[in-house]
Amino acid sequence: MSDKQNIIESNGNRSLAIKECLRTVGIEIPQIMLPNHTIDLKKWAVVACDQYTSQRSYWKAVEDEVGDSPSTLHMVFPEVYLEDSDKDQRIINISSAMNEYMERNLLESLLPSFVYVERTLATGTRKGLMIALDLEQYDYKEGSQSLIRSTEGTVLDRLPPRIAIRKDALLETPHIMVLIDDPGKTVIEPIVEKISESDKLYDFDLMMNGGHIAGYRVERLEAIEGIANGLSKLADPQLFRQKYDVSEDIDVLLFAMGDGNHSFATAKACWDNIKDGLSEEEKQNHPARFALVELVNVHDEAMLFEPIHRVLFEVDPKHVLQSMQAYYNETEQLFEYESFASKEKMLGHYEEYLQIYSDTHCTHLIPYNFLGEWGILKISQAKSNIEAGTLQAFIDDYLSNNPEATVDYIHGDEITEELGSQEGNMGFLLPNMNKNDLFKTVIMDGALPRKTFSMGEAHEKRYYLECRKIIKE
Repeated sequence: MSDKQNIIESNGNRSLAIKECLRTVGIEIPQIMLPNHTIDLKKWAVVACDQYTSQRSYWKAVEDEVGDSPSTLHMVFPEVYLEDSDKDQRIINISSAMNEYMERNLLESLLPSFVYVERTLATGTRKGLMIALDLEQYDYKEGSQSLIRSTEGTVLDRLPPRIAIRKDALLETPHIMVLIDDPGKTVIEPIVEKISESDKLYDFDLMMNGGHIAGYRVERLEAIEGIANGLSKLADPQLFRQKYDVSEDIDVLLFAMGDGNHSFATAKACWDNIKDGLSEEEKQNHPARFALVELVNVHDEAMLFEPIHRVLFEVDPKHVLQSMQAYYNETEQLFEYESFASKEKMLGHYEEYLQIYSDTHCTHLIPYNFLGEWGILKISQAKSNIEAGTLQAFIDDYLSNNPEATVDYIHGDEITEELGSQEGNMGFLLPNMNKNDLFKTVIMDGALPRKTFSMGEAHEKRYYLECRKIIKE
């Protein structure tokens, strides 16, 4: 192997120490599978299934692009179809596609290694690292102090369809992105100095305006050791408490869920079901104990946080506004709204109000639109720390009292405006969150309200590409 030394094939004490160090911080070196040279990767890789959930036209275009070619499209369940009558058949088809691809030897296994990923977007080149995270180090329950932690509330009702897919699946292919808070750029960024062109695994343009992606095998012992050392320092309890100025009763948060929170929670639920029938020895290395994810530094300049907006469907907007008045009054929050003749006038007043209330953290301003009307909600003495929490609390209450209404969570101002302006709909635009505040907020306040932020626009999300076996052979 010349100067390339795979950590699994190296049986020395150094190799064993590195693997033990990684296990301590919740990481397993995965055995990743990639499509063989006969597969068109542009057709193979499709965007995360929880994107474009109100745009069937997007997924129809993906289907037209893929056709009958081998593709992760046939291995995932786009959420736009979740309420369709054929969902049971879709789940059967997913399992069949996985088995077919394996039987046809369309996937090739790498030696155990990480994969360094460079995703080129309009914002720059986002750097990531494909790793396997230990589900024993994760707890999605409220108030969790686990090493791997949710950044938003986990909605248990969203897990059953995902569990139905994963429990019988031969493979996993993730859209999960997990964050580390590494301002010194000690873990992921130095990898580029320890790889070469000979390590390249793939390099191609993604479909549907997804940008460009390239991946490199990371198997040199010194590169893996650098990753292990960097993560160990981030997980050092004393350094952690100094960094965030917290007391000793606060446990270390090393990994924060970015995208794919419910997929990761699904993997955890499936593992909890499997492990009950295993011996202690079998539990140690069972493949279902781990979940393949892409690790990204929250300080990566190319990764931007974007707000996730809301659109209500099958509603009378005037009734929604009346219900808001009643709800916020009942919850001892002050509510008023102001409407404008145009979007431009609304935005002008919105900027003025932001200045007026800039020092008043308990007043939240939320623009809305319906049928050409634009307005601003103003909620004072807000119970939540952020606008998403203030609005979501009302939406949850409204949906429980108006079962004909539904909500969708939208990436992008233009799509929100377009959907909100349609008959029977109402759109709400939420402000962005400072990504540098994420870890401290989760450490101090716990999980954020559901759908608080998005790591980039929909087309910038992770595409399904790498696979890993999750059954015991």
